[in-house]
Amino acid sequence: MSECTVDGCSYNHDTACHAGAINVTGAHAGCGTFIELGADGGLSQNVAFVGACHRQDCTHNSGLECHAEFIRVGRREDPADCLTYQTS
Repeated sequence: MSECTVDGCSYNHDTACHAGAINVTGAHAGCGTFIELGADGGLSQNVAFVGACHRQDCTHNSGLECHAEFIRVGRREDPADCLTYQTS
């Protein structure tokens, strides 16, 4: 399960991410799946999980996969960052 408070992301519907999977990337643990388009995206029956995490220094990262029970995506340094990211 995930929560997204990023306005303007095509995958965000009612604060839930409906992408097939979320990828966490970059220096600020950004949401690599974030896309700002006018069109709705994703699967209406699906709530995304983290597919891959490029932040090896995160407590929740094991084998480049996120093992957090729940993630939150919102604005920190970038328009869409993983707010669950914690350095180990």
